[in-house]
Amino acid sequence: MSRPLLALTLAALAAPAAAEPPRVVADIAPVHSLVARVMQGVGEPALLVPPGASPHFHALRPSDAQALQSAQLVVTVGPELAPWLDRPLATLAGTATRIDLLHSPGTTVLPTRSSALFEAHSHDDHAAPDDHGDHDDHDDHDDHDDHDHDGHDDADSHDHGATDPHAWLDPENGKLWLNTIAAALAEADPDNAALYRANAAEGAAEIDAATADTRAEVAPLDGLRYVVFHDAYQYFENRFALPATGAIAISDASAPGPARIAELRERTAEMGVTCALTEPQFDPDLIATVFQGRDVATAVLDPIGAQIPPGPQMYPALIRSIGAALAGCAAD
Repeated sequence: MSRPLLALTLAALAAPAAAEPPRVVADIAPVHSLVARVMQGVGEPALLVPPGASPHFHALRPSDAQALQSAQLVVTVGPELAPWLDRPLATLAGTATRIDLLHSPGTTVLPTRSSALFEAHSHDDHAAPDDHGDHDDHDDHDDHDDHDHDGHDDADSHDHGATDPHAWLDPENGKLWLNTIAAALAEADPDNAALYRANAAEGAAEIDAATADTRAEVAPLDGLRYVVFHDAYQYFENRFALPATGAIAISDASAPGPARIAELRERTAEMGVTCALTEPQFDPDLIATVFQGRDVATAVLDPIGAQIPPGPQMYPALIRSIGAALAGCAAD
């Protein structure tokens, strides 16, 4: 062996081994994207619920169990979205640090809506889209919890509880959560703390750009009368001041009953609804049932972003995709 090659070999043997990146698991693709953006250049998180699967009733695969068993950090929306996850986390990832982003201080939290058609005051009482400091506690919205539930079928009672868990669809929450994730990773891996914080700042700038693009795209849609397939978009509606008229189902875990369908059929005609947003995993025949041959434009919308490749740029792409779907539906 030549002396230069020997010297390089000895230097490599003497150098300390690179530290293993933290082992992190995220529950759904939008959360995975935020974690992946913060970890960029260090490592990659594991994704628990694959694109296209429902976070409400996902069955863990053996690879999921292995990821949880070795996890140092588990990042979830919270039990409000996936209560089934509590038991496997306690059993398989009992020593891991768990972050429930919905409970991160400063997060905008909104109450669950149950009516088929939404009242105007659901949005009027919240801060304007550019105000980011008035939603720190959902107790401020208790006055919305007294909606009349009479007249809805038992199938509609399977909802998310008092809190709407789809909070990732408010990009201000996404920005806030980047910092929450960076702080947890910095504690677990101090050597890369500066990179985590820098990545979070860059990720926030990317979300700001997506927000600006989306705000410009939906600006001409003021007054659009549209319904969504299931009530997952309240946070997006609130942030971009584009309230939906109603939802065909409360959640993707329950089908609408006859009473809800009848109410939607009558009221959407009265209110002049012109756009219906479907989701790829649900029966499109329900749209035809509600509108009974009326000329209503449709577009496909997905709160999880199943058609967007997972990774650091998935989250801003998801925000843009919702604005694009609404704009496309309005244009049809």
